[in-house]
Amino acid sequence: MNNQTYSHQIVIVGGGSGGITTAAQFLRKDKNLDLAIIEPNEKHYYQPGWTLMSGGLIEAEKIVRDKKDVIPKGVNWIQDYVASFDPENNSLTTRQGTTVKYQYLVLSPGIQLDLHLIKGLPETLGKNDVTSNYAGYGGYSWELINNFKGGTAIFTYPSTAIKCGGAAQKVMYMANETFKRKSGVGVNSKIMFCTAGNKMFSVEEYSQVLDEIVEKEGIEVKYQHNLKEIKADTKEAIFEVVTPNGTEDVTIKYDLLHVAPPMSAPDFIKESPFAQKNGNGGGWIDVDKYTLQHTRYPNVFGLGDASSLPTSKTAAAVRGQVPIVVENVVALMKSKPLSGKYNGYTCCPIITSYHSVVLAEFDYTGKPISSFFVDLTKERFSMFLVKRYLLPWLYWNRMLKGYPFETGIFKKLGLQ
Repeated sequence: MNNQTYSHQIVIVGGGSGGITTAAQFLRKDKNLDLAIIEPNEKHYYQPGWTLMSGGLIEAEKIVRDKKDVIPKGVNWIQDYVASFDPENNSLTTRQGTTVKYQYLVLSPGIQLDLHLIKGLPETLGKNDVTSNYAGYGGYSWELINNFKGGTAIFTYPSTAIKCGGAAQKVMYMANETFKRKSGVGVNSKIMFCTAGNKMFSVEEYSQVLDEIVEKEGIEVKYQHNLKEIKADTKEAIFEVVTPNGTEDVTIKYDLLHVAPPMSAPDFIKESPFAQKNGNGGGWIDVDKYTLQHTRYPNVFGLGDASSLPTSKTAAAVRGQVPIVVENVVALMKSKPLSGKYNGYTCCPIITSYHSVVLAEFDYTGKPISSFFVDLTKERFSMFLVKRYLLPWLYWNRMLKGYPFETGIFKKLGLQ
């Protein structure tokens, strides 16, 4: 065991996009701030790139960097996992036994994939024609799609909240186009979208657009179908299906299966004093949806996928949340009111073909908004170019480096 003790002004738990961007923006505000990031992993991934990989649109080496190269200089990187928190004494303990004391704590640990909740998934994922971009298998997804010889391809969506909900569909639309227009196996193929939900997207206007697309493309959608088991030896997917007569199990044969697994807050968050106490099954960090301040511990803030914020869990949402956390922590340091207010902005670029994207932008109002001064409730080639070329560049060169909001369309996108 490591019995070291560190003490920092601001401690950030999580070195993903949220944690790194937060640290970078703190330092842009005041380069003398004393910051630490607790993050166990050595590699940093541009996670939207896994979807691009699954369509053969980007190479693996373009979406990964060494963590040491993206954590801002001057930040103490504690390469370890958090084991427990003691908010009454403003400290936490890592798995290696290190004690880390803080004045202010920012929680951005990301989301946990609960693969074990689907029987048979952990054993067969990444082989036997079963894949998941969410688990980092974008390359294997493309291998399966590109070499598909026909049959039934199933794409699933779980009953839990997940990161980038649209990603479960993006890979499906690219597979559809590959089968029909590139490899020519479309005439021998059936594509199915099996979702635990009851519509294609949470915002009605975007859902209607996607309804039209699946109908036009002949994609079979099955609502209230929650994947519960995979039988790899017989290539059967078993779904828990809600019917007028109750819940029943339905078995569907597959030749290709892309799984969006159930997700929740990491276990060390669920088991912590920071988790919601209202019985919410996700165990999310309990924060005010506007200030992002914890509801019970005023020197603690939460953002990103593990937070309780009632908006989609995307990189664009994170980028909109980070400046609010930074502004409010600095205000708290100066004993000033928390003036930063997050409006729930998020963005989900849904790839619908190799030349079109529906750029779903919305906030807490649940209504479409547009940063590009055009109607985004349509498929657009221009938005495909934004998704494929502009957003990855902005991620590595602007977002992770903590550039502040400026005027113009990228202010709303949260990528300036």
